[in-house]
Amino acid sequence: MREYALVFARSARKELESLPAKVVRRIVPRIESLVTNPRPDGCKKLTGTKNLWRIRVGDYRVIYSIEDEVLTIEVISVRHRGDAYR
Repeated sequence: MREYALVFARSARKELESLPAKVVRRIVPRIESLVTNPRPDGCKKLTGTKNLWRIRVGDYRVIYSIEDEVLTIEVISVRHRGDAYR
């Protein structure tokens, strides 16, 4: 099975750093699992976009893009569900 490289946008890294440690401990393993399975059960492609996907982690959403040609996943945003799509 192919493994994807994981890249964080600067804004996503800052968002993650601002979250409570308990939340980060739940989110980070889910993000790391994208390396082997970039489209896990429950992920959704965001409508109106070419390459954006999202996964739910409790009340938080991880928005990311998948580049299959170069095997790269870029985490774009990690936000509370009420703010995730703004």
